[in-house]
Amino acid sequence: MSGRVIRGPSEHSEKRAGTYLDRIVPLVRRGIEERKRLLPQTELEAMVPPDARPSFAAALSGPGVSLIAEVKRASPSKGTIRPDLDVGGIVETYERAGVAAVSVLTEEDYFLGSVDDLRTAVACTHLPVLRKDFIFDPYQVHEARVYGASALLLIAALLSDDELVSLTELAAGQGLEVLLEVHNAEEMSRALQIDGAIIGINNRDLRTFEVSLETTARLAGYVPPGRLLVAESGIWDRADVEALAPCGVDAVLVGESILRTANVEEAVLTLLGRASPVVGTGGAPARGNHVSQREDR
Repeated sequence: MSGRVIRGPSEHSEKRAGTYLDRIVPLVRRGIEERKRLLPQTELEAMVPPDARPSFAAALSGPGVSLIAEVKRASPSKGTIRPDLDVGGIVETYERAGVAAVSVLTEEDYFLGSVDDLRTAVACTHLPVLRKDFIFDPYQVHEARVYGASALLLIAALLSDDELVSLTELAAGQGLEVLLEVHNAEEMSRALQIDGAIIGINNRDLRTFEVSLETTARLAGYVPPGRLLVAESGIWDRADVEALAPCGVDAVLVGESILRTANVEEAVLTLLGRASPVVGTGGAPARGNHVSQREDR
């Protein structure tokens, strides 16, 4: 593994301006309150979702490394990525090119997404769709169900243990699967206690937005065999996918490197190795080689 690191803001600027989470979460909270005023939670809960959606977990359970392709217009660290994004057209291209699932960024202020993007994506594909956002309010879980998501993202860095349990249980009760994102060993230990959650290792530190693929290499060994594992962020090309495969990842989540290209379908096919399965052999920590440290789980 190359260990490529993409630097975020300097330490000095972080101390001055606070972390990205410090800036994003209050805006997300404000947006939720605005949506609640327009559509109270009792009314939201009574809404009927689209037809039953396919399983996100099942889509990632095939041989080799599956691809979750993301829909997003911008990011806090990179600014505008694809301002003229046609959600329906992109999602149809993703499905045609052979991705396993679609991720939709619904955060409004920094990523320029919306729940309307989620609704559009669901309407344009038969693939499972992940709602990706900074989720901490039950209202957001109900939105995910109503607008047709198969799964939603929970971020360990953002939530207490009690919140992780309660939101995961609420999601399960709504027929939603959970991708539970971690960035360090402490968060991994907490995540592994949440039954049924798919584990996502984010190579990006959400506090600084610095990225390194070594994060997956370092943490993958804690995940026991049989538990689905997704590598997120910092994946740019086929070489990165092949570098992560020996870690035992079941899927990679990729957005920016696809959406910055003129030919989205070609970018997806390249990441997939022209549909050739990735077979991991040697080099990186084997899945489950740290499990002995957590025999009680």
